[in-house]
Amino acid sequence: MIKKISLLFLFIISMESGFSQQKQLSPLSKISLLTVGTGEDLAAKFGHSAIRFQDPTLGIDEVYGYGTYDFEDPNFYLNFTKGKLSYTISRMPFNYFKRSYEFEQRWVKEQELYLNLEERKKIVLFLENNLLPENRKYKYDFLFDNCATRIPEVFEKTLRDGLKYDYSYLENPYTFRELIHQNLHVNSWSNFGIDLALGAVIDVKASAYEHMFLPLYVYQQMKHTSINGEPFVKGESIVLDIATKKDDTLFVLTPVFWLGIFLFIVIYITYKDFKEKRRTAWLDTVLFMVTGLAGTLILFLWFFTDHDATKMNLNALWAFAPNLIIVFLIGKNKLTKWLKYYVMLLLILLLATIILWVLKIQIFSILITFVLLALGARYTYLAYFLKYYKK
Repeated sequence: MIKKISLLFLFIISMESGFSQQKQLSPLSKISLLTVGTGEDLAAKFGHSAIRFQDPTLGIDEVYGYGTYDFEDPNFYLNFTKGKLSYTISRMPFNYFKRSYEFEQRWVKEQELYLNLEERKKIVLFLENNLLPENRKYKYDFLFDNCATRIPEVFEKTLRDGLKYDYSYLENPYTFRELIHQNLHVNSWSNFGIDLALGAVIDVKASAYEHMFLPLYVYQQMKHTSINGEPFVKGESIVLDIATKKDDTLFVLTPVFWLGIFLFIVIYITYKDFKEKRRTAWLDTVLFMVTGLAGTLILFLWFFTDHDATKMNLNALWAFAPNLIIVFLIGKNKLTKWLKYYVMLLLILLLATIILWVLKIQIFSILITFVLLALGARYTYLAYFLKYYKK
C-alpha cells in the first residue's frame, strides 16, 4: 500500500529534478507543521506529526510524514516484534491527507512557520533527499526515532543555529511512562499491555527535548521556539475541528471487569481448597502456565529484541518464566517436597515487586494489583499445602 502511494504521488523523481523545482519556489510558498489528534487504534493513540509544503504558483500542496511502514515488507511481524522493522518517510497530496483523517474522525491543527524563501528551499530539499530510495528507510524507535522526533530534527539540520527552543513553559517534566499514560485510558487493555511490556528504563524523567517524542509536545514546543529572534510559529489554524472521542468501552470488556473475575475465582477456589484440605490442580496449572508464558515474553523483549523501552522490565519478577517448566510438576497430583521452597521463592518475588513499586524503581500498571493479590493468595496456600504434604 505504501509503495503504491509513493509511486502514485511522486512529483520529483531524482535529486537533480527535485533541486530544479526547489530553485523556482515562489515567494508565496509556505511550510507548516500539521499535528493530528489521537485515534481509536493503538497505533493512533499517540497522534501524528507531518510537514506541509505549499506553493500555489507551482500548484504544489504536499504533506511529508515519517513513521510510515509497509505491511508487504518480508517478515513484517517478526521484524516488528524484534524491533528491526524499517520505517520510511512518505509524501502525499494534502487533500488525501486531510480526507484520511476526516474518515478516521481525528482533529488536525496547522502551524504556519516563519521562514524566508531560502530556509523553505533548504527544508524541502532536505525532505526530498530523505525520499530517495537510499535514504528513505530508517529503524523506528518508539521513544527516540518516530514521526514526531523526526520533525524537530528536520528543522535543526536545515536551520542550524537560527533555531532556539524555550523550555520554560514545561515546569514539571514527566517520566516517559507518565507521558505515555497521558494518551491511554487507565482501564484499557492497551494501557495494561504497554505497562506489561515496557521496563523500568521508561520510569526516568524525560528531558524537555525528549518530551517531543509525542506529537502534541512538538506542537506545544513550536509555539515556544524562535527563528533568528522571531517567533517560529507565524500563525495557527484548525484544518479539521473534530472532538476527541471519549472512551465508551463497555465495562464488561475492560481489564478491571475480567481481572476482578479472575481474582474472585482464585480466592474462591483457594478458600474451598483450604476448607476441604485439597488442591485444585487445574487452577495451579493455569496460573503457572500463564505467568510462565508472560515471563518468557518479557524476557524475549528484554534480551532478544532491539526495543530499548522493553529493557529492565521488572514485571519478570511476578511473571516468572521458570513457571513454564514447573507447571509440568505442579499440575500433577504427586508433588515433590522441594516445590515448597520454590513457591516460597515466588512469594518473595511478589514482595520484591511491591517494594520496587513503592520505591518507584518501576511503576507497574495499577491493574496488576488484581494479579498480585490472586497470586499472593494462591502461592500462600500452596506453601501451606506443600509444607504438610505427605508423599
